[in-house]
Amino acid sequence: MRSEWLDISGPWGFAFDVGGEGLRQRWYNRTEFDQTIVVPFPPESAASGVHDTGFHNVLWYHRQLSDDDIRASGHVEGRRLIVRFGAVDYRAIVWVNGERVGSHEGGHTPFSFDITDVIQPGGENHLVVRVEDDPLDVSQPRGKQDWRESPHVIWYHRTSGIWQPVWLESVPVFAIDWIHWRSDDATAQVHARVGLTAAPAAGAMLEVELDFAGKVLGRASVLVGSAEVELHIPLARQTNGQAYHELLWSPRRPRLIDARVTLSMDGERTDAVASYLGLRSAVVDRGVFLLNDRPLYVKSVLNQGYWPESHLAAPSADALRDEVQLIKDLGFNATRMHQKFEDPRFLFWADRLGLMVWGEAPANFTFTPTSVRRTVREWLEVVHRDFSHPSIVTWVPLNESWGVQHIAHDASMRHYAASLVDLTKALDPTRPVVSNDGWEQVDTDILGIHDYEGDADILRERYRDRTAVDELLAGVGPAGRRLVVRGDVSEAPVMLTEFGGISFDIELTKDAWGYTDATTAAEFQVRLESVMRAVHDSRVLAGFCYTQLSDTLQETNGLVRADRTPKLPVEVIRKAMVGPIERRPWEPRDPWEPWE
Repeated sequence: MRSEWLDISGPWGFAFDVGGEGLRQRWYNRTEFDQTIVVPFPPESAASGVHDTGFHNVLWYHRQLSDDDIRASGHVEGRRLIVRFGAVDYRAIVWVNGERVGSHEGGHTPFSFDITDVIQPGGENHLVVRVEDDPLDVSQPRGKQDWRESPHVIWYHRTSGIWQPVWLESVPVFAIDWIHWRSDDATAQVHARVGLTAAPAAGAMLEVELDFAGKVLGRASVLVGSAEVELHIPLARQTNGQAYHELLWSPRRPRLIDARVTLSMDGERTDAVASYLGLRSAVVDRGVFLLNDRPLYVKSVLNQGYWPESHLAAPSADALRDEVQLIKDLGFNATRMHQKFEDPRFLFWADRLGLMVWGEAPANFTFTPTSVRRTVREWLEVVHRDFSHPSIVTWVPLNESWGVQHIAHDASMRHYAASLVDLTKALDPTRPVVSNDGWEQVDTDILGIHDYEGDADILRERYRDRTAVDELLAGVGPAGRRLVVRGDVSEAPVMLTEFGGISFDIELTKDAWGYTDATTAAEFQVRLESVMRAVHDSRVLAGFCYTQLSDTLQETNGLVRADRTPKLPVEVIRKAMVGPIERRPWEPRDPWEPWE
């Protein structure tokens, strides 16, 4: 975080390139377009002001950058001016004053360009963005974005173009570019890996200071010899084995450590940024999920991250905070962001308010060298982007064999799934990886099972104990798929990672869809409570993920409506989700830690 930046979201010029003539006609030299769009809302959404859900392959955006904008960003001579995009779906080219400054492919990850040398001080400056998003290209990672013109079953309206904030940022020539935080409770240390904008000359130093509630916890500095530097900060307070837990991050107590990172050259400061981190570990062992080396029962909800007025884009920054708080109020300690890399502002509030997150990749729907390359590119970028969030405790690169539909029979698909697991662990060895959530899993750390059985008695019998689960593993799983096609899961935690899906359609939605149905609030409550009792009765499950948080277009199986109004009193939902925790055989009895 820096103070020198300016959000340039809001009204922009906009045009559909219906005939694909924009490049040939050099629209990047234009200073206005015939429509106006509100950035960062996709043109398919009502919030954008365009609200056109038809097929459009190419979009153009224009934003004038005034001298006031540049000054407001904190930019002065001798610094570099960067334009940053949170996410643009799918392929973007950016020009400033007719000069191409860069391009990016990938619809869910951030990118930026240095525009210092093409800005005209004291004159008019024009930022133009061309976006290409082929609605029929199923090799693009797209998640729940429909390839049909109208939403059907579990797929929704598309989110094309700019759908996360755009901002200007002024940075020094020699600056801090990114930071990865990692804590090690056993050695009472924090490890920082810091990327710089350039390799330094001799005499560069990097210093990190950590504090909590205004009290310094640790400080370290290192001589910088390259554009990427690592340093280790001892935390003396954490060597007290009876008190170290007081600073650990957890859903119950989301403690965050403030950080100040300073870069200097020959004793003179060149850059300083504020950051934060959480001290926590997330591993699996002996059939349970361990947070901070203690068992924690995962109570999660599937979250599509979709709003009727703005689609995958959040309607406001406040809406993201409210979403985190709502999930916690309903009794959950975790959420699985489904088929979407969520806006980092959601993760910020998950860190602050204490909500564990499973980070899941949006799928494509074909298996080709192109689809593999595209998925891996975005996966690398998001693991890099989100590495430091303490709220993210699990990675999910594949779901239900989407994009690897024949993984049980095709060795190349199994190698691909296994490689995603290994690649993720090479980049981030601090979190478990679920290889292919739901079924047909390969080398997975957690056995995630999807089961939309509506009969609570059948559900209870399937997951009553380890013997029952072993019977599932020996045969065909609940969805008619083998649960594991490679790897030993004998000690992997077993979680019911999709179930429920009870449709209670208050709005009388056309083509309303769910896995089972309830016609009244009373019936919905009975069905919900019976299913949850069956899950809580299990002696083997280490956690669950209920489907789903909110109604989404025709998919009406949410606990809350599309506007986030609960379908039952919050306390009723919360009681059903929390359940009788005393029935879990491994629940710890630690006198000093308030386990959930």
